[in-house]
Amino acid sequence: MYLLNNGLKIPKVGFGTWKATDKEQCKNAVKTALEIGYRHIDTAAIYGNEDAVGEGIAEFLKNNNVSREELFIVTKVWNTEQGYDTTLKAYEESLKKLGLDYIDMYLVHWPQPKDLNKTWETWRALETLYKSGKVKAIGVCNMKEHHLKYIMNNFEIVPAVNQIELHPYLQQRELKKFCDENGIVVEAWSPLMQGALDHEGLKKIAEKNRKTVAQIVLKWHLQKGLLPLPKSVTPSRIIENFQLNFILDEDDMKYIDSLNKEERIGPDPDEITF
Repeated sequence: MYLLNNGLKIPKVGFGTWKATDKEQCKNAVKTALEIGYRHIDTAAIYGNEDAVGEGIAEFLKNNNVSREELFIVTKVWNTEQGYDTTLKAYEESLKKLGLDYIDMYLVHWPQPKDLNKTWETWRALETLYKSGKVKAIGVCNMKEHHLKYIMNNFEIVPAVNQIELHPYLQQRELKKFCDENGIVVEAWSPLMQGALDHEGLKKIAEKNRKTVAQIVLKWHLQKGLLPLPKSVTPSRIIENFQLNFILDEDDMKYIDSLNKEERIGPDPDEITF
């Protein structure tokens, strides 16, 4: 568990659901993840699967001796719903689709470079939700240091997390350092480079440790103090991505560190247009 800046604990590995758009497949993937031990489920309004995620959660809770309070469920407000009133409505819609009484953490999905005032109004709405007890923590996604500084200088609550694209080819070290210094947990989306794992050096480390390349990369995230969000709808891979009870030695860590190219797969938060 990582300790968030408001004292709440968050599991160190989350289960991502991006692109899990087939309802039955998504529901079963969430159930499988929870059954093998994941307790942190990450979704978003734009994924179009909050209802399936909610059904997977409900079926798991019905059939297992686990309480809702043991789970950490996260969703996000999409760009078209940004603004104060629209964010409050979007939260209620997500809550309804998920079939939950509360959401553990609610996130701003992207900053809006063409209208940052709308993004700041969205953050104000998240503060309202937090103060009213409707969410246990609030945070952001895809924000750079200048975005975070603005929030910290103009609002009451420091984001609990910053969920950003981060992997061996895009390590965002300065942003990670800033977040660490200010008590913001860094979550990594696309921690496995969207499956771009065909790398000879990583394969050698995997062979040495008798693990898969995916497990090696996820363990690198954890040893760097990051919170990875691997995603899969394949049961064997869901299990594999959770079996991280090993240690990479210093040489392995240094080698993976050396792969940094500051190369994005996704868009630059300062340049997005959607």
